[in-house]
Amino acid sequence: DTATKNDCPLLWHLFSKAVCLQGFCGSSTVSVPESLLFVSTLDGNLHAVSKRSGTIKWTLKEDPVLQVPTHVSEPAFLPDPNDGSLYSLGGKNNEGLTKLPFTIPELVQASPCRSSDGILYMGKKQDVWYVVDLLTGEKQQTLTSSYAEMLCPSSSLLYLGRTEYTITMYDTKSRELRWNATYSDYAFTLPDDDTKHNMAHFVSNGDGLVVTVDSESGDVQWVQNYNSPVVAIYIWQREGLRKVPHTNVAVETLRYLTFMSGEVGRITQWNYPFPREKKTKDKLMSTLYVGKHSSGLYASPSLVHDGVTVVVSDVKNLTICFFILLWNSVVRITVVCSEVTVITSGFGIQALWQPIPALRAPPTAVPTSPHEHPTIPTCPSLRWVIRLMSMRMPVSKIIIPVVQCHLILFFKSAYWLTYVFSSLISEEESNIVRIGNITFNPRDVIGHGAEGTIVYRGQFDNRPVAVKRILPECFSFADREVQLLRESDEHPNVIRYFCTERDRQFQYIAIELCNSTLQEYVERKDFNRHGLEPVTLLEQTMSGLAHLHSLNIVHRDLKPHNILVSMPNTHGRVKAMISDFGLCKKLAVGRHSFSRKSGVPGTEGWIAPEVLSEDAKHNPVRAQTHVVWPFALPHSTTDIVARNLIEQMLSMEPEKRPLADRVLKHPFFWSLEKQLQFFQDVSDRIEKEPLDGPIVRQLERGGRVVVRGVWRDHITVPLQTDLRKFRSYKGGSVRDLLRAMRNKKHHYRELPDEVQETLGSIPDEFVSYFTSRFPLLLQHTHLAMRFCAVERPFLMAWVVLTKFCSHIFSSIMRLEAEGFLLNT
Repeated sequence: DTATKNDCPLLWHLFSKAVCLQGFCGSSTVSVPESLLFVSTLDGNLHAVSKRSGTIKWTLKEDPVLQVPTHVSEPAFLPDPNDGSLYSLGGKNNEGLTKLPFTIPELVQASPCRSSDGILYMGKKQDVWYVVDLLTGEKQQTLTSSYAEMLCPSSSLLYLGRTEYTITMYDTKSRELRWNATYSDYAFTLPDDDTKHNMAHFVSNGDGLVVTVDSESGDVQWVQNYNSPVVAIYIWQREGLRKVPHTNVAVETLRYLTFMSGEVGRITQWNYPFPREKKTKDKLMSTLYVGKHSSGLYASPSLVHDGVTVVVSDVKNLTICFFILLWNSVVRITVVCSEVTVITSGFGIQALWQPIPALRAPPTAVPTSPHEHPTIPTCPSLRWVIRLMSMRMPVSKIIIPVVQCHLILFFKSAYWLTYVFSSLISEEESNIVRIGNITFNPRDVIGHGAEGTIVYRGQFDNRPVAVKRILPECFSFADREVQLLRESDEHPNVIRYFCTERDRQFQYIAIELCNSTLQEYVERKDFNRHGLEPVTLLEQTMSGLAHLHSLNIVHRDLKPHNILVSMPNTHGRVKAMISDFGLCKKLAVGRHSFSRKSGVPGTEGWIAPEVLSEDAKHNPVRAQTHVVWPFALPHSTTDIVARNLIEQMLSMEPEKRPLADRVLKHPFFWSLEKQLQFFQDVSDRIEKEPLDGPIVRQLERGGRVVVRGVWRDHITVPLQTDLRKFRSYKGGSVRDLLRAMRNKKHHYRELPDEVQETLGSIPDEFVSYFTSRFPLLLQHTHLAMRFCAVERPFLMAWVVLTKFCSHIFSSIMRLEAEGFLLNT
């Protein structure tokens, strides 16, 4: 019911109440200038344009009018974006093209329902109001049945209603989802009887070309291209959209008729080389245009003139022609239909505004062209493919018979691209393969994976991507990989997923195109790192892994080949990203591990030891991680902290390895500024602690090794002199060393110039001054403060102490007992 759909009385009543509560009921009346038209396009844009010139004033961007599956099966369903009508083609009995007796909105209204062939129909209708600024087109508010925010008073607001219809078809016989689609339409009514709209609008099906003429004189008023097929045109009347009619015409026909109108001389952008015809009349016939948008296939009735190439389909109760736009081609198939619209030079273009009657050819009517076997010549600007049912055939020297709808011709020329029902377009001359929205060159291989997977360099939506081609036996793994990618790719260090397509042989996954792998980063001496340092790379990788773990996703095949380095961004920077989710699994709620039934995943050489061994504790290689003690020789602070982290991560015992999110809190990733803040927080915390207290005892345990005997002996003379001026410091105490650091940092501006010069600037040089002389200080202090891990200043700085970390304390004590001190 159009009136019910468009008026939405209940929702409008709720909306009015919400507005009144704000105290500006009177401001809901919006006066829209008569000079505006509203043009709705297939890509979801609503353009507010000048009625006099067609120039865009502003654009409201929403989801596409149609959203349908990109993979087409039989029977194929083709929706009409103009009103939601449906056409079907093919099926188990090879049925021809048929217009179904219902539209998508009508199906949604009737659902849930079941057809005689066992198809279940489920529908959903969702209404929304957009409050738009009249002058700028900016969306001020979105109102749904469940949510409405308060709005500031304004007298220049438009209230635009939009309804989204979603229909789903489920086949009870095959127990599969047959088809689903979403169709969106703005709330509108028809203009009042006394409304005078002296404009006729002609729109092309294949692009956004619009020609507006004066419906009385036939003069061309303006020509604009909105870059997407136009599905509706509205005027504003009495606080709402009123839909005005428009006529769908083939692009060639639209340009041809405008040229014949004699007004082309006033349209500077109309620069196509049409030959001037001298015929006194032309025949227009009704055809069905089949096109493809980024959101899927669609069909739309259209008028074409004699000379536009068509493929004829003799369908029960309806003779319809599919037209294919050819440019600079000698092929001309003339189809004579029983009912046509005649345009003569006396009527000008105005006669096009008359409605075209339905084409109902008698059973004996036979088109004149189908059995004449016209030939399509090959030329550089025309590449084409024939698809006969499910077969693909070479097309270099083929004479094409056009019979009913079993043979479909489609091609790509320099000007137009017409899509039909095959999801694969192969351009043999350029070796480009198109699968739905993905294109790639089979010769441009950038990698290989397990189970026959090949990765190509390709494109998706004019964006460079990597295309993974997967064999049928791995489809189940590919579907799981796609599902996990969709869940996890919001993180900057997880590879981004774009789309997936499938043909009869392979499945294709388009993901973000990267520059190289971690393996190349490490092994190639000439590798351009673009400023990505190893520490940053490790931190980014762990950040991506922690994100996966937070979603209960376990990668199970992490290795240098699956850690990628991105392409440089606009600033020339690159980042690390985790890829290849083929072996990933998602843990069930409450689970923390997989059973042996999951198999042994991963790549040889990169599999965790406990996965390979029944009892990892008795594995003879377990002790190898402790053969070289990290503090046996002089090291920098960075070396010591890094070695501590890596040995924990490589521990043979899983319970001793830190979790991914805790690895990110390890001091190895701390900046010098954060290290200084940590030392200061520790000194503040233990300042009033008794000497025999547990925290101070733990800090001073093994302290002689940390401070290298007497720490005063290892600092510069100017600092020694300055420290003796104010208070006494114990040279063998870790606490006093931290106190000296804290005090000099607090009073840095008051220090003599020579002391400031020797300490360097805060924070980097200041911290390096002390950590370079006492390499164990950061690691020792961090481990000693485990008693304060739950206190607020240390929450973000603490990694839960593992059994392995406690080994460091016992080793320091052993070194101290043996009288071993680190010396520079």
